[in-house]
Amino acid sequence: MGSTGSATTDTRIRVEELARRGDVSVDTIRFYQKRQLLPSPAREGRIAWYGAEHLARLARIKDLQRQGFSLAVIRRLFAGELDAADEPLAAAVAGAQQRDGELLDIDSLAARAGIPVPLLEAVVREGLVVARHDDGREVFTLDDADVLHSGMQLLEVGFPLPELLALARRHHEATRAIANDAVEMFDEYVRQPLRASPASDAEKAERLVAAFRTLLPTASALVAHHFRTMLLEVAQEHLEAVGDPTELAAARAEPGWELMS
Repeated sequence: MGSTGSATTDTRIRVEELARRGDVSVDTIRFYQKRQLLPSPAREGRIAWYGAEHLARLARIKDLQRQGFSLAVIRRLFAGELDAADEPLAAAVAGAQQRDGELLDIDSLAARAGIPVPLLEAVVREGLVVARHDDGREVFTLDDADVLHSGMQLLEVGFPLPELLALARRHHEATRAIANDAVEMFDEYVRQPLRASPASDAEKAERLVAAFRTLLPTASALVAHHFRTMLLEVAQEHLEAVGDPTELAAARAEPGWELMS
């Protein structure tokens, strides 16, 4: 779809009718125009006319959003900044961010996790839970609810909230830096060589998605395993330095502790 300012005369409608047919608000239409997601309307004086291309574009936006695409990625697709091989990869990335297709606003997440909204807002600010951005709003997934439940368990065993939030902030900063390096490596050593290859767009897309679906669980498992190993090793070193025989005996009885010996 191009960004032409024309609309066919037999389907000319005003913005209110476009909003009604597209099942969106007038504010959303203007927001999409500001974000360069909708073509400009035809104008006669101060009157803006919309047409079939605008209705088709709204339907396309909704379809991509249902797949989990962010508006920023949708804009790049419409602008031709992502090619045919990139769209399935973007869909795979978007799909991996969701579980059961359900997205929650902050109030719904707080209710599901059973914690006050102000506390949840503090948790989000510190990076313990990372919001996604969807149509200009912050949303969360069911996995975020699971993380919050785990965090509440740490509070229940005695972790002070300020120290836990500070730890979450440091973890967020370090993890984001590592994730950024992993994505840059994927782009340099997998995506760019594939884009430059003589393979068809369909083959490129298939190989990119397969590579991503290998990267995500493998990298996640490696990071989780390494953190667990380091946590056990540091805990053992700490107990050996300050623990009494009873504490050491109880710790060594835990599953996985023998790997640290």
